[in-house]
Amino acid sequence: MKKLIFLIILFASVSISAQENYIQQIEPPNWWVKMKNPNLQLLIHGKKITDSKVQIISDKVKLLKVNRVDNPNYLFVDIKINKDAKPGTFDIIFTNGKILTKHKYELKKKSNKKRGFSSADFIYLLMPDRFANGNTKNDTAVGILEKTNREDPNGRHGGDIEGVINNLDYIKNLGITALWLNPTIENNNPKYSYHGYAITNFYKTDPRFGTNQDYKKLADELHKKDMKLIMDMIFNHCSINHWWMKDLPTKNWANTNPDYRSNFRGSTISDIHASKNDRKRMTQGWFDEHMPDLNQHNPFLANYLIQNSLWWIEFADLDGIRMDTQPYPFKDFMADWAKKVHEEYPDFTLLGETWLQKPAFTAYFSGNSPISGNYNSNLNSTTDFPLYYASRDAFNQSDSWTEGLSSIYYILAQDFLYKNAGNNLIFLDNHDLDRYFTSVGEDINKLKMGLAFLLTCRGIPMIYYGTEILTTGHEHKGHGHIRTDFPGGWKNDKINAFTKEGRTKEQNEIYNYIKKIADFRKTNEAITKGKFLHFVPENNVYVYFRYIENKAVMILLNNNNLEERTVDCKRFNEILKGYSSGKDIISEKIYNLDKITIDKKSSLIIQLKK
Repeated sequence: MKKLIFLIILFASVSISAQENYIQQIEPPNWWVKMKNPNLQLLIHGKKITDSKVQIISDKVKLLKVNRVDNPNYLFVDIKINKDAKPGTFDIIFTNGKILTKHKYELKKKSNKKRGFSSADFIYLLMPDRFANGNTKNDTAVGILEKTNREDPNGRHGGDIEGVINNLDYIKNLGITALWLNPTIENNNPKYSYHGYAITNFYKTDPRFGTNQDYKKLADELHKKDMKLIMDMIFNHCSINHWWMKDLPTKNWANTNPDYRSNFRGSTISDIHASKNDRKRMTQGWFDEHMPDLNQHNPFLANYLIQNSLWWIEFADLDGIRMDTQPYPFKDFMADWAKKVHEEYPDFTLLGETWLQKPAFTAYFSGNSPISGNYNSNLNSTTDFPLYYASRDAFNQSDSWTEGLSSIYYILAQDFLYKNAGNNLIFLDNHDLDRYFTSVGEDINKLKMGLAFLLTCRGIPMIYYGTEILTTGHEHKGHGHIRTDFPGGWKNDKINAFTKEGRTKEQNEIYNYIKKIADFRKTNEAITKGKFLHFVPENNVYVYFRYIENKAVMILLNNNNLEERTVDCKRFNEILKGYSSGKDIISEKIYNLDKITIDKKSSLIIQLKK
């Protein structure tokens, strides 16, 4: 009898194991009721699953179609969620003359939160692997190919989501209102996996950073502090080690082959004279030999990527998405992606990385662009690289008709190319560029000028972690040198820059400088919502105003290395009329509005008073 019971238990366990192994992936892993679009397409991956029949018997959903593709290990199942469906589960049944397995699929309640970020925000960008290690237990996770090695500039250092959560007060105290993390999605690659841009699973947080629930906790903790979370996504490519690359759903899931590399010429997308060959290399060439170029013209992949965005928005309660390499995928798909996200979440902010050198190329990808003809990217925001290049060089150059402060002036003078340049993301550096303090020759005065400009110019300002503590680094020495560990983020660090006591006098000077302007900015609608008015630079001085009805802020930048400058304010009567004085927000010095003297290589941010 005991032997019979043992055999029954053994048979049952084998059957259960076989059922569990029959389906290897179902994505998205769950969905929500009351979505504006009731349709959902499930990617189902399992050994010869195409031979099975799919049944759904439920009052929550209707099975519309089972799509079979050239790979017998995949099904794409279309379902429609009933309008009156309540949260709960339903069974997806797989049969082949008998029941092979059942999968319980969950529908959750959708939130109705208003989402998005804007020019009222100040964004902090950090690389999670290099910020802080809050949980050493996840440094080496089971099944992960690359182990932690903090001595390797290009290796895993152990920073994680818990480390970010532990230091949110530090970030908030700086005046930050929104947090953008470089990708936290699984990058299970044998080397150079820390940056996050070679995804191996679109629905899973990298276990060295934590879990999906840890990521959700980060969003929750940020929202408790009235801060926002922006997720970094990549739809142009994935990793060669992504699970589907070993068993592609269709022959055209990815473009071309590793030898066909991108030319990285985003200009070819808008260039009316571009050759078909150049444009094809841009959109279908691989980003790197280990990063396959995805074919978003495959309708199943297109659905997959769009649903992935919607899933993360709802699951993690996101406030925005930063889309990596925006011009590289097919532009019609990217426009459709943005449209569908906005149909579901009208207030949601989509930011596209448009690493292009000229304003016209950048403006082409901005939403409702006046210069892109019939094309509309449907983006809320694009990265303003042209303004970055100008602000990187301006304070190192002698002023001339086109250089120095004039280089900034001329970029801003082309804002007519955008529907609203105030939505552009503006920055001094990021994870791919020389550290700004290095760019300005480690000159504190030049750094302050850059920061004053960043926090008062039109657009959405973003600062890269470490700028506030004078972090240096040249990109040409390797990305590891511009993505260094934040001192104090690891238990045995000798210096802890998260504390005032752990920072040098100069570091505290810059930290407090940023904080003072950022705190002022939060409560000043002239800067966060106001218009931008500037005057042609003269005598090494650039003067511009941010203004709204009955409120105005005057900003002066003196680019002269040797001498102070005295500015006659009569030139600015068109906006100064009605204002009697002003106070510099840093020194709190009061200025009359007759003549203003500004020190060499410095800036003034003057709150005007009636």
